[in-house]
Amino acid sequence: MKDKEKVLQQFGRNAANYVTSTSHAKGDDLHQLVQIIAGRNRGGAVLDVATGGGHVANALAPLFQQVIALDLTPEMLEKAKGFIESNGNENVAFVQGDAENLPFPDSSFGTVTCRIAAHHFPDVRQFVREVCRVLQDNGLFILVDNVAPEIPEFDEFYNVVEKARDHSHVRAYKKTEWIAMLEEEGFTVENMAAFKKKFLFDNWCGMMDLHQEEKEQLNAFMMGAAEELKQYFLIEQHGKQVHSFQGQSMLLTSIKR
Repeated sequence: MKDKEKVLQQFGRNAANYVTSTSHAKGDDLHQLVQIIAGRNRGGAVLDVATGGGHVANALAPLFQQVIALDLTPEMLEKAKGFIESNGNENVAFVQGDAENLPFPDSSFGTVTCRIAAHHFPDVRQFVREVCRVLQDNGLFILVDNVAPEIPEFDEFYNVVEKARDHSHVRAYKKTEWIAMLEEEGFTVENMAAFKKKFLFDNWCGMMDLHQEEKEQLNAFMMGAAEELKQYFLIEQHGKQVHSFQGQSMLLTSIKR
C-alpha cells in the first residue's frame, strides 16, 4: 500500500482520536506558534497544511480574516470542521488536498503553518517547495514536527518504533535535516525551539487502534532495547510492560527569501 493510501486509511479510521488528543489539542509548541504569529500581526489569510484535528486552525482563527484548513483525509476535515465551528469560528474554510501539491496559486498566503504532520509526507522536500511557492515574499512559515535524534543509532530506533505503531509514518527527520532543507529551498530559518514529548504507551498505541499482537511485538522490541537507548528515551517500564517514553518535537520559524 502506498504511503498516502496508508494515511487515508489510518487517519480516516482514527480521525476522532486526533480532535481529543491532549498532545495535539494542547502543548507549549501550539502556544508558542500562536504567540509568534500574533506578535507579527499578520492578518489576511493563513494556510494550515495537514490540519488534522484542526487545533492550529482553531487557535489562529481570531487572528486572521480567513483560515484555510487543508488535509488529505476527508474524515479528518469533517471532524476538524465540527470542532472548530463548535468553538464559534466561522472564518475557516476546509479544503481536501495534498501537502506535496497544494491546490493554490503562487503567492497566495502571507503565513503557512504545519504542525505534527510532516513525518507522514513521502516527499518532504516537495512539500517545502510547495509551501515556498504559495507563500508571498517575506512570508512566514512555521513548522512543528516530531524529530529524530542526531545520533544515527538513536534516529533509527525512534523511526522503527514510530513505524511499528503507525504504518503511515514515513520518517521523523533530524533537526539539522529540516534546517538544511528549508535553507536550500528558499527560506531563512530565524528561530528553533525544541520540546520534550512524553508518550504514554497504551494511549499512544490506542490513538492508532494498534492490534494487540502488534502492540505486544512493539512492547517486546522496546523492552529489549540496549540500555543506552532506554536511558536516552527515558523508557519507563512497569513489570514487563512499557509505560512511557520520551521523544522530542521542534518548532522552526522561517521566512521566504
